[in-house]
Amino acid sequence: MDILIPSAFGAEAVVKRQLYKLGYLDTIALDGKISLSGDWNDVARLNVFLRSGERVLIKLATFNASTFDEVYDNVSKIRWYDYMDKSACVMVDVKSVNSALGAVKSVGGVMKKAIMDSLYSKFHVTLSENGARYIVGLSIKNDVATLTLDTSGEGLHKRGYRTLAYSAPLKETLAATMIDLTVYNKDKYFADLFCGSGTLPIEACLKALNIAPGKNRNFDFENWKNIDKDCIKKAKEEASDGEIKEKIKVFAYDINKNAISIAKFHAKNAGVEEYIHFQASDMREFSSSKKYGVICSNPPYGERLGEEKEITALYKDLGNLYRSLPDWNAYILTSHPLFESCFGKNADKRRKLFNANLQCYLYTYMSKKPD
Repeated sequence: MDILIPSAFGAEAVVKRQLYKLGYLDTIALDGKISLSGDWNDVARLNVFLRSGERVLIKLATFNASTFDEVYDNVSKIRWYDYMDKSACVMVDVKSVNSALGAVKSVGGVMKKAIMDSLYSKFHVTLSENGARYIVGLSIKNDVATLTLDTSGEGLHKRGYRTLAYSAPLKETLAATMIDLTVYNKDKYFADLFCGSGTLPIEACLKALNIAPGKNRNFDFENWKNIDKDCIKKAKEEASDGEIKEKIKVFAYDINKNAISIAKFHAKNAGVEEYIHFQASDMREFSSSKKYGVICSNPPYGERLGEEKEITALYKDLGNLYRSLPDWNAYILTSHPLFESCFGKNADKRRKLFNANLQCYLYTYMSKKPD
């Protein structure tokens, strides 16, 4: 079957590399989605192992969709009873870009009716909708529609370890993307100087220790009919077998003591608390005699009125700190338009990424290569 992996803007190449490492060599990136072929075992593996992909979708059909009749007729053609039983709870998710059918709620109503009519013709009863959840997606662009079934349910950024609220949290899939864009590996030191609720240092540990991000959560497809229940069991067993136990060093700094407490709690949930050195401290106090470490941080952006001078000083001091660690690389995510000027150095690389729909850049500063 055809599988689609939606990815955030700027993360497509990272997701493709992750797929390659998982053994999926023949993939195609188009319109923010990575496509590949596979079976239910692959659906399970992808949900469990992908770090930066947003969801795992089954592609059911592609068709012209400039009228409601075209939507109804094409959705009705799908053998929904191959996936759903009489208790299926059907939800629809419609997106439309530059298309005649811009009224997404109306399109969703037509889709839902087509699915219900199709299932009624098979089971001859009205669905109770008190059973397993099925999220059916329709993405229409330039009057061409792609129909999908979401196997993940909750987005893949929902690892399960982040349970306490904290202001402006970094999405787990974005954190994983940032880390994959660095030179970090288990043999290097890693430091997040603005750790907040702990997402970056936790994701760094998960990568270094080869811990699958989805191994401790469930997915919608596990409750569907006609699905081999062993596929998710095998994927999670593979995940457990691949984990490594090595001494790594990850630093998590934040000036806010409450943030450190929350980050510690989340690290404990993720099973990596013992690998992270937490410190409630100003980033200006960070120092290290170790060579070839990695600073990867998402510092404050200064979105609120009156913060400009404070943020400018913070970025200047961050630049000074970086220059005091000549053998370290730095990767800083921010939306601030004058970051490089404040930091005191132009970045070696810039990559556009989006943090909660806010356009940011990941600024990369490279040190000299190891001897």
